[in-house]
Formats: sequence, C-alpha cells, structure tokens
Amino acid sequence: MGRTLGIGLRIASRIAGQRVAASTATAVAPVSAASAARTSGLAAGRAAGQKTRGVARGIGGFLSPFRRVGGILWLEVTGVFFLLPVLVYAPVLWRTRASYAHGPGHREFLTAAAVSALFLYLGVTSFWRARRR
Repeated sequence: MGRTLGIGLRIASRIAGQRVAASTATAVAPVSAASAARTSGLAAGRAAGQKTRGVARGIGGFLSPFRRVGGILWLEVTGVFFLLPVLVYAPVLWRTRASYAHGPGHREFLTAAAVSALFLYLGVTSFWRARRR
C-alpha cells in the first residue's frame, strides 16, 4: 500500500511540477518579450528624439538670420499700421482745431487728439525698435 501510494504521489508531484513549470514559462516569456519590446521601443524613441533635436537645431541655425530680418520687418509693418489712424484722424484734428477749448467740436477734437497721439507714439516707437535691431 505504501509503495503504491508512494509511486502515485511521485507521479502526481512530477505532473504538478511540470504544469507549474509550464505555466511559469508561459507567464515569464510574455513578460520578458514585453520587456524586450519596451526596451527596444525606448531605444528607438531616444534615437528618434536625438534625430529630431538635431534637425531642429539645424533648421534653427539656418533660419536665425531670417528670424532677425523677419522681426525687423514685422516691427516696420506694425509701425505702418499704427500710423494709419494718425492719417485718418489728422484731418479731423485740423478741422476741429478752432474749437479745442470750448467750441461745438470740443469732444471730437479731444478724441482725435488722444487717438492721434497714442497711435503716433506706437508707430514711432515701433520704427525706433526696428532701427535698434
């Protein structure tokens, strides 16, 4: 009886050991494959990031003179657009100059003067900043 029971126990333990080993091997294999895939993905991502940074630095170096010229041009165009309201309000300012203190166009004169002064300042300083660059 002991011998029969012992042989059966050994066979059952061997079968259980094989099943545990098989389930561990299948569980370990995908983890290691996933780990390998993740590692290779990270390496590929790093390589792509380095190439992207290199390309960005190259393009930035190529475009740096154009950035300076583009900034100056932007300031000059902005200055022109700031001077346009001055040209629009200058005739109103001239027409209502006689009533600047207490006439019927007093409020219109003050509005035209304020708008003209503000946009004249903005236009001139825009050209001044472009000149300093």
